[in-house]
Amino acid sequence: MRVSTDRSFQLPVAPATLWAHVSRVDHFQDWWPWLRRFDGRALAADQRWGCTVQPPLPYQVRFTIDLDEVEAPVSARARVSGDIEGWAHLRIGPHVEGSDVRLTAELAPTNGFLRVAGRLAGPLVRFGHDWVLDAAVRQFRERAL
Repeated sequence: MRVSTDRSFQLPVAPATLWAHVSRVDHFQDWWPWLRRFDGRALAADQRWGCTVQPPLPYQVRFTIDLDEVEAPVSARARVSGDIEGWAHLRIGPHVEGSDVRLTAELAPTNGFLRVAGRLAGPLVRFGHDWVLDAAVRQFRERAL
């Protein structure tokens, strides 16, 4: 099972201001309590972030994010490996009310449990994925801006 993401949303701050907030990686766990482990140091190319995410389901997802390309304040492209693997791309552009943010990604489980869960209960795995993304945007608005 592969999980494809193509989401856009708007935030009420200019792209440079948004990037300044997103770059505060030392605050990620304060903003997102479901991010149980995070060891990133900077939003910059050639950085590796270790993450553990707890969706509202009875499992955790452990993975690393390798930031391949980062162009402040407009784009970050990364490879993901661990319990899930694939790629993700974050783009930020101007919007009449602030910033337009687009996240695209292709992820697939590599962990045996997640692969079986994806085959037997794909909608449940998709729910966990979507919940994390929805919570991330909502909590970022509430806690970071």
